[in-house]
Amino acid sequence: MSGINKVILVGHLGKDPEIRHLEGNVTVASFPLATSEMYNKDGRRVEQTEWHNIVMWRGLAEVAAKYLFKGKLVYIEGKLRTRTYEDKEGIRRYTTEVVADNFTLLGRKSDFEAPANTGTTQAAEQTPQKSDGEDTSVDFKENDGDDSLF
Repeated sequence: MSGINKVILVGHLGKDPEIRHLEGNVTVASFPLATSEMYNKDGRRVEQTEWHNIVMWRGLAEVAAKYLFKGKLVYIEGKLRTRTYEDKEGIRRYTTEVVADNFTLLGRKSDFEAPANTGTTQAAEQTPQKSDGEDTSVDFKENDGDDSLF
């Protein structure tokens, strides 16, 4: 029997993506993503924030390095992966990550401009042409299909 492993998140980046280059010139980007939900407790509105570890591979990671930065609102689709590793003391640890298949930048057209301090250019070629102040989005997808490094 087959199953479904699908994650959909909309949240804000907790920090700029960490970019690494592995053997074979494989690029990987990782960053925390915050999602929040509101609920009522004793007549007060309470916000609960959940943090998710996001990982992007190859071409998607390279696009993330150009367009994602701390605070950016993004829609992410992917799958859950749990892996093990040994820490510095030799203790086996487990971590669960969302391996992204694609992402969409969310917000106004002006939100798609790279921050001034990174030296990257605006995403003009991929930004839909809409008037200022109108909500829009930009989609990025991983099309490699090879997940042998997971």
